Amino acid sequence: MSIFMKIVVKLFLVAAVLVMCGNAASAQKFGTINVQELLMAMPDRDSAIVKLQKFEEELGSQMEAMQVELNTKYLDYQKTQDSLTPTMRQLKEKELEDYQRRMQEFQQMAQQDYSKMQQDLMTPVINKAQESIKKVGKAQGLTFVFDVSSGSVIYQDEATVIDILPMVKQDLGI
Repeated sequence: MSIFMKIVVKLFLVAAVLVMCGNAASAQKFGTINVQELLMAMPDRDSAIVKLQKFEEELGSQMEAMQVELNTKYLDYQKTQDSLTPTMRQLKEKELEDYQRRMQEFQQMAQQDYSKMQQDLMTPVINKAQESIKKVGKAQGLTFVFDVSSGSVIYQDEATVIDILPMVKQDLGI
């Protein structure tokens, strides 16, 4: 038997397995949902967003205050730099560099804190939505629920889903 014939036979067998699974799937029910739209409609999300925006404003205010202080220190330095001794000038420049570095560190830490708070606030909202999707999917006898906003499966009934990977591997001799 030629290699071409072996490939044709294997493809035929894979197609037969898929057709058999397709016949079984015709009795299955599928659902779709736009998870982004759901999340946008959830009141829990709205309160989380309000808290997150308030935190962001606080961080912004702190960063702005630090920037004003740096600008003031820099202007003072510019006014007095000609009258400073070389040692004092170096000391003031180092102070400005250190303050600018601390500002950058603050900004990085603020971004990390913001991300953590966002995750802490949104995780319960997302979990609540997922649990509700599972509950409705099960109640409606759905095998799969697809998220149309991301193109992914967000629920599948493990009892009715057939994983054909072992059968296809066996068919291919893997």
